[in-house]
Amino acid sequence: MDREKVIALSKLARVDISQEEAENLAGEFEAILGYVGEVKQAYKGEDMGTPQSDMALKNILREDAEPHESGLYTKNLLAQAPETEGEYIKVKKILG
Repeated sequence: MDREKVIALSKLARVDISQEEAENLAGEFEAILGYVGEVKQAYKGEDMGTPQSDMALKNILREDAEPHESGLYTKNLLAQAPETEGEYIKVKKILG
């Protein structure tokens, strides 16, 4: 990538850069694009298989069941709350 393309790109991005910065960035872009080219070649050269072929991914699900009977901890929870109203914990209103 040459300096002119870097300057055009900076104008598209609405970023002001100096001629020196454009020259430095041109070299950096060349290195980055060269590396990307190497990665592409390595990928094309090797048979990578499908992404799922090497990994045995599966969902591990548990049976739908209640871990404990309903209301088992309600009394303990209500006893520890500072204020209650019936079977509910009373809290201060924070939204208008």
